[in-house]
Amino acid sequence: MISTDEAACVYAALILQDDDIAITAEKLNTILKAAGVDVEPYWPTLFAKSLEGVDVKQLITNVGAGVAGAGGAPGAAVGAPAAGGDTPAAKEEPKKEEKKEESEESDEDMGFGLFD
Repeated sequence: MISTDEAACVYAALILQDDDIAITAEKLNTILKAAGVDVEPYWPTLFAKSLEGVDVKQLITNVGAGVAGAGGAPGAAVGAPAAGGDTPAAKEEPKKEEKKEESEESDEDMGFGLFD
């Protein structure tokens, strides 16, 4: 669960990013003081260092892009079969499913069933 200090720093960083201002510890502290929020002194520095060199807008817009490709595949490749129709990847999918079924059967033959 996120602490109040973390949430305050996240919101301050989002305010800075929205105004196209570089996210630094000093600027985070300025916003937090203006809002009347007291945080542990290490939080603004931690957030500033962790967001250094990160495009926060890009990070926000791609929040769920990596979830669908949990195997490490890029997000565009995951959506390609649905958009492209008959792609080579779409033709290979039934073969992969057959392989999974074979491996499940071999596990059961060896006595390693789920409900044994």
